[in-house]
Amino acid sequence: MTKADFDQIVEVIDHWWGGPISTFAHPIFFYELGEEALVMHDGDTLIGFLLGFISTQEGRTTGYVHLVGIHPDYRRQGVGRLLYRHFSDACNKAGCARIKAISTLGNEGSIRFHLALGWRVQEIDDYAGPNRRRLVFTCELLRR
Repeated sequence: MTKADFDQIVEVIDHWWGGPISTFAHPIFFYELGEEALVMHDGDTLIGFLLGFISTQEGRTTGYVHLVGIHPDYRRQGVGRLLYRHFSDACNKAGCARIKAISTLGNEGSIRFHLALGWRVQEIDDYAGPNRRRLVFTCELLRR
């Protein structure tokens, strides 16, 4: 991901998601955690991105998908699957045991997507603070 890619993500994400979400594309995902950030282009057109990172917590190395966006004209064409495949490969190479993603209840697109990929889902009360239930998706990785 280049700085120009990040700047473009910040410009288009509210439109792609249909609401204010650009604060979730925090600059830390470019400046500090950008190693695993992915972008896809069709020519000069940004068509998708995945902001993720690798974390080591309590002796477990985990890939974490923070934010994904797909250009509305390119949805349901495999862009998300390809981004996830590349991120999974990077996580495998880094020795991750699993990948994790968080979503809100009612985010049907995210729920359908992760379940179609074979990820497990668990609904956890207070995950994001008091009375802030979240869906936690996990995918165990095969060690290579």
